[in-house]
Order: sequence, then C-alpha cells, then structure tokens
Amino acid sequence: MSHPDELLRIEGLRKTFPGVVALDAVDFDLRRGEVHVLLGENGAGKSTLIKMLSGAYRPDSGRILADGREVRIHSTQDAERLGIATIYQEFNLVPDLTVAENIFLGRQPRRFGMIDRHRMETDAAALLDRVGLRVSPGALVRELGIARLQMVEIAKALSLDARVLIMDEPTAVLTSEEVDQLFRIVRQLREDGVGIVFITHHLEEIAALGDRVTVLRDGRSIDEVPASTPEAELVRLMVGRSIDQQYPRQRPEVGEPLLSVRGLTRGGVFHDVSFEVRAGEVVGLAGLVGAGRTEIARAVFGADPYDTGTVDVRGTQLRGHDVNAAMRAGIGLVPEDRKGQGLVLDATVQENLGLVTLRSATRAGLVDLKAQRVAAARIAEQLGVRMAGLGQHVRTLSGGNQQKVVIGKWLLADTRVLILDEPTRGVDVGAKVEIYQLINELTASGHAVLMISSDLPEVLGMSDRVLVMAQGRIAGELTAHEATQDAVMALAVSAPPTTTPAQNDAVNEEGPRGQ
Repeated sequence: MSHPDELLRIEGLRKTFPGVVALDAVDFDLRRGEVHVLLGENGAGKSTLIKMLSGAYRPDSGRILADGREVRIHSTQDAERLGIATIYQEFNLVPDLTVAENIFLGRQPRRFGMIDRHRMETDAAALLDRVGLRVSPGALVRELGIARLQMVEIAKALSLDARVLIMDEPTAVLTSEEVDQLFRIVRQLREDGVGIVFITHHLEEIAALGDRVTVLRDGRSIDEVPASTPEAELVRLMVGRSIDQQYPRQRPEVGEPLLSVRGLTRGGVFHDVSFEVRAGEVVGLAGLVGAGRTEIARAVFGADPYDTGTVDVRGTQLRGHDVNAAMRAGIGLVPEDRKGQGLVLDATVQENLGLVTLRSATRAGLVDLKAQRVAAARIAEQLGVRMAGLGQHVRTLSGGNQQKVVIGKWLLADTRVLILDEPTRGVDVGAKVEIYQLINELTASGHAVLMISSDLPEVLGMSDRVLVMAQGRIAGELTAHEATQDAVMALAVSAPPTTTPAQNDAVNEEGPRGQ
C-alpha cells in the first residue's frame, strides 16, 4: 500500500551496462516533507538510480511512479516537468558564464523578447541569499572555489521550485559552517513539503538530518531502516560485514627526509611555508577552506608558480613551476578534482594507469602496449579495482575505483613522494578503508605521503604529524599524540601575528581551487 503523502515510487528497477548489472530489482519511495537517505558503497548503484530519476539513463525494466501514476523520464526536461531537480556530486556549471546565467540557464526571464538581465540578477541574488552565499550574481563561475560552486548548484536547484530534490553528496566539499547552513536549508525545504533524496558517505549526517534510510548493496535494495539506526549497523548493511577499525594507521620506522620545503611564498596566496616529509611518514595538512593547502600542493608539484623558497627531493633542489622535473624526482599528485584533473574519463582503465609512464613505455615512437597491459593488470589487481576489464572506460567506474586508478598511475611510475589532496572525497566507508590500507602499504615500503583533507577525523586518524594552515601560513605542527580536533581547530582559526591588514585581505580571498 502506498503512503498518502507519497511523491515518488520505484518498483523493481533494473539497469545493465556491458558486463555490469548496475541495478537489480531496486525498490524505493519518497514522501512529502521527508529526507530519505540513500546509502551504499561506491558501485552500489546510487548514481545509476538518481540518473534514471533525472532522465540521464532509462531503466531496462521496472516502474517509476509519480503521484501514483506511472511515468517515463527520458530527459532532464521530463524530470523538471515532474518537479524533480538533481544536484550532482560533480558540478554541472558553465565556467565562463556568470552565477546568475548558470542558475537560470535555458530558463532566462525575458522582456520584449530579450533576456531581462536585471530581473535575472535580482532573482539570483535572492536565491544566493537563501543559501547564505555572499557572491555577486554577475561573478564568473570560474572565479569561485569548490565550496561556492556547490552552493550555486543548490541555488540553481531551488530556482526550479522542485517537489523532489535529489542531493548527491552535497556536503562533500563544504566546511562545517557551510554544512550547518545547508542543513538549515534542507530542513526548511522539508517543512515546505519538499521530498529530499539525500546521498552521503558521512554517517553522522544521517541521524542529524534524515528520516528514513534505504541501503543499496551490489545494485540491490537491501533494507529500509530508520535514520536513528546505529552507525555500526548501517556500515554492516552497506558492506555486508563489520569494519572493526575505521582508521587503520600502521606506523613504520621513519627514515630520511624525502621532501623538504623551505620558505615557500606566493604573494596573496601563501607565505613562508616550510616543512618536510620523511620516508615512511604520513604528514597531514589541515586547515579551513581557503587556507591555501591545495595551492601549496600544486606549487610543490610544479603545477603553479611561487615567488621565493625551495622544494628539495632527497636533497636535490627542484626547478620551480616544472611538473616534469617534479615527476622525474619522484613526486606524484592525486588532485582533489579527480575527474577534471586526475583522469581522462573517456579513456580506458589501462590507458589511464599508463598516463604517467607513457613516455618510458614508448620505443621508437610506439607504445609497448603489451608491457603496458601487463603492468596495468598488476597494479589494478594490487589495488583491488572493481571493473569489467582493463578496457572499461574510467567514466563508468564508481568514485572509489576511479580514485584507485588515479593513485595506481603514480605507483606504476615508482613515485616516492605522493601528495594526496582529499583522497577519500566522495568515497564510501568500505573503499576509504581500502585507501587507508594502501597508504599503510606505501609508507611501509618507504614512501612519503603528504595528505590534505577537510575530513578532520581522517587527518587525526591517519597522520603521524599534522601541519595546520591558517591564512596562507603554517600556524602550527602537532604530533599524532598532540593532535585533537580542538587543538587543530584552534590553530586553523588563529591569525598569523606578522600579517598586515592588506595581506590579511589578500589571503582571506578564496582561491580558485578553494582549499
């Protein structure tokens, strides 16, 4: 029997791709004025399900009912007509358009046949105010950091007056303050009668926000439980087993410094940054959004320039702003935006794993495909990449498996210093533990790891030392024993004593990558 407040019902939904059953007999329903959490590991079928509700995919079998009648959703327009809006984990914005133009793309208000820019920007400003985002509607999207892009996506969805709002990991890149603001918005929407499908890997968010939880595993709907269900039971439902230790850090003997950074400075971004990472060590880089962590990582890797300072690998100074020199010295970077910067989405698993070693695998202008295939197979097996085969396109892998491929290409290149920027962003609890075990294996074999993460428990659980950045500077260093959430946050919000007001304004301005 359907519930009188039911907005949406899915019955026996099935979807297959070549070699993969993505969804198999999935049932799900959504009611007015509720937050229904969709929970599952990467690869469980969550993304496939929401893409069918948003019109990106069509089911092979099964039914979708809206307000009790069967519907077919074959396009985004079909979904919008039914009042279904989706905020994807990966942003769907046009960088060279303004914030207002992105919010109303394809639906711009018109007057006398022309786009009414004044009304569009006024309406956009009201939506931005509703999500608590202080940015001009006329600002170009490419000028915004990741956290602000997420809020623009939410404003865009609100502009549709949706009855059903699907949110795919909306908190993954937000600060705690921004998460609180988002939760206020979601609670208000719930009071207004909107039904919200909320996907998250942060289990603590479920009890704080959710009403019901549907758990997917291996493409099937396993169970529906109350949001008050204990976290340990949710994990067991998700992965089919208990996970004893969430952060299984093993601390090997620490060796010589592999990476030494001295006095690194870039005007208005970071100032006098010095640290080192030793063989066998995980150094966590913590701080608030906009503190300059990602900018430091990119400068060390040679992707971005710096004004003064030095970067040494095993005692040898690297030339600044030279990615090839950094790679030859044994530095690898796993970027926070794995799809945009870490992968070629329309290439295969084998091709992506071979990206870094392509030059060394080339003989007389030809790539040794056999050797590349053997090496890719070895590393994919070592990392436990779940795939139909090496020829599967990376775009079709789950987030956790995509991340393994990004890390794997650096392991093939015999990287000695690995910089991990948000290594488990958008990755489920089971795949997170696999990545942590991989970090353990790397440090046990003498690698050095610099880990940037906005997930503070992750930083505390996996780091041997924690460096805390505030306003473009290293505010302090904590050993694993000294590092607590309170100690890290106290340093993260501290003001550098030697910063002038003008410099303060400069470093407080969020950079284009927002970390």
